[in-house]
Amino acid sequence: MYTKIDGKQVSQAVRARIAEETASLKSKGIEPGLAVIIVGNDPASRVYVNNKKKACEQTGINSFEYAMAEDTSTEELISLIEKLNNDKRVSGILCQLPVPKQIDEERVLNAISPDKDVDGFHPVNCGRLMTGCAKFAPCTPAGMVEMLKYYNIPIAGKHCVIIGRSNIVGKPMAMLMLANNATVTVCHSKTDNLPEITKQADILVAAVGKPKFVTAEMVKDGAVVLDVGINRMENGKLCGDVDFDAVCEKTSYITPVPGGVGPMTITMLLQNTLTAASDEN
Repeated sequence: MYTKIDGKQVSQAVRARIAEETASLKSKGIEPGLAVIIVGNDPASRVYVNNKKKACEQTGINSFEYAMAEDTSTEELISLIEKLNNDKRVSGILCQLPVPKQIDEERVLNAISPDKDVDGFHPVNCGRLMTGCAKFAPCTPAGMVEMLKYYNIPIAGKHCVIIGRSNIVGKPMAMLMLANNATVTVCHSKTDNLPEITKQADILVAAVGKPKFVTAEMVKDGAVVLDVGINRMENGKLCGDVDFDAVCEKTSYITPVPGGVGPMTITMLLQNTLTAASDEN
């Protein structure tokens, strides 16, 4: 019998803790603040930004939105970021991705001060993660580690197999699992004999962006399965990278889609903002 990992439940518990710690900082005159920049009118980005604002309100973190026009240049965006880097009200800065095509995304992310980079994407923070002294970890991988700890799922000594090597999920997840003393294998589109490798996993992380890619034949009995994928099927329903109905009975723990990993991403953004506010004072 498997246990469904409830991302909403874990998220609520972590946000309650964040709210308490935020109130404690405020009692000392420290006001955590998150600046969110949105460029253009992408509907999905607008939903994400609104959700981040609501999450800040729930936990007592101040939020500042900077909405910029679709035709904003790289230089204009970097100019705003430099002002926010020097704004004492702002603990963390997030530039909502994707940005319009004319903007140099790499230059923009590199312009954010590493000490305010609450997404954890700046090369300095990537380096800190690699060397085991991360101040901020990218939010989705950090959320998965938080879920494992909430459910008291052992990590040390376990074999973690990650499908996907993106800079946002796969690579940082590998570093976080190594930091927690797991043995880690990272698989990708060029990996030979993928099912043979995934069947060795005590903890299997699917972050490949293909609906129902992971089948029952790829999963070891009793494995923990974390599904990062969010894919929309032809019928309009969401599904993950794991064929949940086929795989769940083989697992000990598994995340559903929706309601699994997703709720943790914004929650860990709040945690990183709180960390930034604590460290700057």
